[in-house]
Amino acid sequence: MAASRFGALSPDGRSYTFDARANGYVRGEGGGLVVLKRLPDALRDGDPVLCVIRGSEANNDGGGDSLTTPAAHGREAMLRAAYERAGVDPAKVQYVELHGTGTKVGDPVEAEALGAVLGARRADDAPLRVGSVKTNVGHLEGAAGITGLIKTVLSLAHRELFPTLNHETPNPAIPLDTLGLTVQTSLDAWATEADAPRLAGVSSFGMGGTNVHMVLEQAPAEDPTPAPAPALTPGPDPGTADGPGRGAVGALGAR
Repeated sequence: MAASRFGALSPDGRSYTFDARANGYVRGEGGGLVVLKRLPDALRDGDPVLCVIRGSEANNDGGGDSLTTPAAHGREAMLRAAYERAGVDPAKVQYVELHGTGTKVGDPVEAEALGAVLGARRADDAPLRVGSVKTNVGHLEGAAGITGLIKTVLSLAHRELFPTLNHETPNPAIPLDTLGLTVQTSLDAWATEADAPRLAGVSSFGMGGTNVHMVLEQAPAEDPTPAPAPALTPGPDPGTADGPGRGAVGALGAR
């Protein structure tokens, strides 16, 4: 009720991430689980590795105009630090899983920071693809970050980019072309140039100004014809990770 009173919730029960109709988020219920293991240990033990966590960063933007108003400069600083720590050129990242709540204030600020850090130095025909699982399952609040991580890990493992729903007309406050961004609205093969690895980012932000971003890379030493990656089904399997700031994600479970 409190979230509804200050205008955070969508009155029509749809998440319109980066869309002109953005009018608030939709509450969802659920949880997620990932299994981490140091990468050398996982490879030694023959565990399935779905992706590698190259690095991450967290900060707080210090507050915008109000407690719930984000500040782009804080998010830019967080993104730059995440990619520096991961040793990844932001211009080489092909996809970012947005926090993407579908709010009038939050979406443009998130887009501005992504454009400044990851959208720059890209060819006009190769924008950064972005999307939000919140259009599929709603905003799981405390479990929202892990949901976006699971989606992106499975996307890397399946070599496919999954569609974001409810995106028809770009938000006029988000100049996608200028920022070097495009919203992923169809199911496409995740193709890369030459031998470039598949690279992705995952963002999750707290209402009080906490910002988190993770940098992911495809699993190493892939077989040209790998076995199908596991689907989003309950039940743990052995998983994988590689030390501070870097790790491998193995089996996943969610419900």
